[in-house]
Amino acid sequence: MTTPFPFTAVVGQDDLRLALLLNAVSPAVGGVLVRGEKGTAKSTAVRALSALLPEVDVVAGCRFSCDPAKPDPACPDGPHEPGPGTSRPSRMVELPVGASEDRLVGALDIERALAEGVKAFEPGLLADAHRGILYVDEVNLLHDHLVDLLLDAAAMGASYVEREGVSVRHAARFLLVGTMNPEEGELRPQLLDRFGLTVEVAASREPDQRVEVVRRRLAYDDDPAGFAARWAGEEAVVRQRIVAARELLPSVRLGDGALRQIAATCAAFEVDGMRADIVMARTATALAAWAGRTDVLAEDVRQAALLALPHRRRRNPFDAPGLDEDKLDETLEEFGGSSEDEDPDTDPDPGPDGPGGGGQPPSCDPEGPQGGDTAARPEAGEGGDPQPSGAGAGEQSAVRAAEPFRTKVLSVPGLGEGAAGRRSRARTEHGRTTGARRPRGALTKLHLAATVQAAAPHQRARGRSGPGLVVRRDDLRQATREGREGNLVLFVVDASGSMAARQRMSAVKGAVLSLLLDAYQRRDKVGLVTFRGAAAEVALPPTSSVDAAAARLESLPTGGRTPLAAGLLRAHEVLRVERLRDPARRALVVVVTDGRATGGGAARGASGRGGGRAAGGTEPVALAGRAARLFAAEGVACVVVDCESGPVRLGLAGQLAGELGGTAVTLDELRADSIAGLVRDVQGTSRRAA
Repeated sequence: MTTPFPFTAVVGQDDLRLALLLNAVSPAVGGVLVRGEKGTAKSTAVRALSALLPEVDVVAGCRFSCDPAKPDPACPDGPHEPGPGTSRPSRMVELPVGASEDRLVGALDIERALAEGVKAFEPGLLADAHRGILYVDEVNLLHDHLVDLLLDAAAMGASYVEREGVSVRHAARFLLVGTMNPEEGELRPQLLDRFGLTVEVAASREPDQRVEVVRRRLAYDDDPAGFAARWAGEEAVVRQRIVAARELLPSVRLGDGALRQIAATCAAFEVDGMRADIVMARTATALAAWAGRTDVLAEDVRQAALLALPHRRRRNPFDAPGLDEDKLDETLEEFGGSSEDEDPDTDPDPGPDGPGGGGQPPSCDPEGPQGGDTAARPEAGEGGDPQPSGAGAGEQSAVRAAEPFRTKVLSVPGLGEGAAGRRSRARTEHGRTTGARRPRGALTKLHLAATVQAAAPHQRARGRSGPGLVVRRDDLRQATREGREGNLVLFVVDASGSMAARQRMSAVKGAVLSLLLDAYQRRDKVGLVTFRGAAAEVALPPTSSVDAAAARLESLPTGGRTPLAAGLLRAHEVLRVERLRDPARRALVVVVTDGRATGGGAARGASGRGGGRAAGGTEPVALAGRAARLFAAEGVACVVVDCESGPVRLGLAGQLAGELGGTAVTLDELRADSIAGLVRDVQGTSRRAA
């Protein structure tokens, strides 16, 4: 077994270590979500914590780690009689991003259950993690239904597997830790709220701290066992402190004054529901126990708010994370009248750097300093002429986006098989049942009616003359289900001089921002291609981070000619590369333009597939039409958002939509509550009916 990096040797990262230790003291806090850039000791700290947890007593031979003093009466391996057991170290179980539902909750052998009446259950990762740690790296990339399952189990302390009337229940109480890089996409607010605490981590920018990180990491890599031995004393102190805090926890008193401060703080920051109040109360109690006190102080409430509220006040991915500490202090002071329980001479010492802190320097990363993704954004005029002639419009500074709104649903026609989401129809593991088929491999979702129908004609041949049904393997039918998938929504945005009027560009950015919010809610990947001047640029490669797309959009400058063909060719190349990476994810291309084409050849670096570079003298409009027909030939779903304005309109965006094989909508029709869009939809339905 690999020797883990010592928890007390982690340099800095005080909030991360404190949040982990509080959950070790009181698992009822509800787990930790760790947000931060890559290379910031997230995984190292979690793995190190497992070595600090006390050993657990288990019933010998029980696959569900029952406590021998109080065995679970409903344990599938039971019943167990209370008595002596065996000790083993606390486990840390990792849930991989690509795990299936059966791997998480366990697999019930449907075939044996139906044919033999036997409950043959193979435990999953939730059973393995019982009374230990369940660690989910990149939790934001996990399918939503799996996140729902593990959070439900964490909240209830039990896992339920139910299929076709056969059910298995087992205890599943664990310390849940999820890590994520926000650049790769956000969790839905409903899922964020289910994590008790959240911590933002970042690598230090102080040279001395980074030096200490590298020094410790190199020493560990050279001799893991020897390095761990040098920190064994500090590790033992923290381990004893966890045990003492657990024993003290039931004696900690949460007074009315502290409860009022908790309630007032949650109300002041307008968090939804009551979960935040409960988590804050449990966290403040754990803080007091960690400090060796039996009374909760104002300092505990303040620290609990900093850990429990930041992720609960975000309404959408574009809200800045964090908490206004001045507002927090004002609220605590205003509602701190009932603080007679506090002892001003008591040092709460809520951080992990008291006993066992090791006298380490400030926060840094034992895995080595690695910065976040610093890919440069395209600067104004980069790759083109910053002051092109002929258009009469030079480069303008970035325009702020108008307020976002709820957009109408844009979807990809047909039936896909991509990643689970909420946009387009798809064959999925979850959703409404639409039919049945013979299973390919292991049976996972039984279609009971189809199975009975397949078995019924053979009952006499199988010797069945009375009640009951003889079911064989060949009779079993797998249910086919239809749900929704997430798509790649690729925005191709015209930032040329013809779009540069400030009012129009503000409306355009507001529309794209609205579509980005819609993409976030529907679990899509997004990409952003812009074109202006003499060329097109990939402002954001396809990603799950819609807030990164919003940041690129906000800083987008405008001006110059309109290289529409270059923009389309660059988008075509982005789709080609993305198909190689993720063939199952279908694309929806949203072209935001007035349809004008006044310059530019092919996109720089285009592969040459489907048109290549423009021949000298080729008209920009003709070249744009050729580029658009590439999308139509491949059946790519396209929508053109028509940004043309003014009393005289040329209808060029509608012509472009026809070349793309897609549809065109105006900025007004894009709104979900648009009267113009509703009239257009009704007229289109009437024409099809006629």
